[in-house]
Amino acid sequence: MIPRLGEQFGIEIEVISKPRGEYQTAAYAQLGLPKAPAIMIDDSVIVVGGDIDETLLVRTIRESL
Repeated sequence: MIPRLGEQFGIEIEVISKPRGEYQTAAYAQLGLPKAPAIMIDDSVIVVGGDIDETLLVRTIRESL
């Protein structure tokens, strides 16, 4: 869903995938990023630890553009 929405809106999508243990390190905590899984738009965290309805995500992307 995410890559398709990136193409649809002409926006850059960055997917970061790491082993679960890396998200639990002190170094990761210092970055100030949410624990995975999460969706962020710019510096705003949209959802953490769960799924998001595609309609809500599309609306949030449109509002941020």
